Amino acid sequence: MSKAPQSIELEPALNCSKCARLAAFREANSNSHGDWFNGPVPSFGGADARLLIVGLAPGLKGANRTGRPFTGDYAGDLLYATLDKYGLSSGTYGGHADDGYALRDCMVTNAVRCVPPQNKPTGEEQANCRPFLAARLGSMPRLEAVLALGRIAHDAVLTTLDLRKSAYPFAHARSHDLGQPFLLFDSYHCSRYNTNTGRLTAAMFEDVFGLIRRHIGQN
Repeated sequence: MSKAPQSIELEPALNCSKCARLAAFREANSNSHGDWFNGPVPSFGGADARLLIVGLAPGLKGANRTGRPFTGDYAGDLLYATLDKYGLSSGTYGGHADDGYALRDCMVTNAVRCVPPQNKPTGEEQANCRPFLAARLGSMPRLEAVLALGRIAHDAVLTTLDLRKSAYPFAHARSHDLGQPFLLFDSYHCSRYNTNTGRLTAAMFEDVFGLIRRHIGQN
């Protein structure tokens, strides 16, 4: 994938109004919780990373509150503990944006940057945010692996690359050669619901990172 044109922004503006419903939801949350971030949540990590992790959207009381992807909720607890285990972070994860925690050779982002009501962005909202994911993919010259957390994130990556979903079916711990400089890896989302129901265990999640680590190697 070629480098993103300089005219394409990598992150939406804090007052982004591309999606009226999401902007209204942000405003409502600002009125109720003025000390929360309540804006499009920017990507976390350096653009020289070899691994990009793509989630669906910020959680209401997680990233929407803290302003950092997967920070402040259970999904982040599992994700960042796993990144620690595989040498993809430094510092101590404290569940807030100024905890001094940093990523190594890894970036985390979302297909939709604003928190959606009921955690369900519409197709139009996903399309509105797609240029930011495309720009982010194009801005990472060393990218070797993309990890999609859940089927919707998987589909978002494929649509961004103008690829047919039927050609690359989602399956936990599967990798896909997309004809890009990077492979696409799949995992069930690390949500509390998935872990509570047994759909995803910590060991299953770690298995995916083992595959990724073998693909990109050690630092």
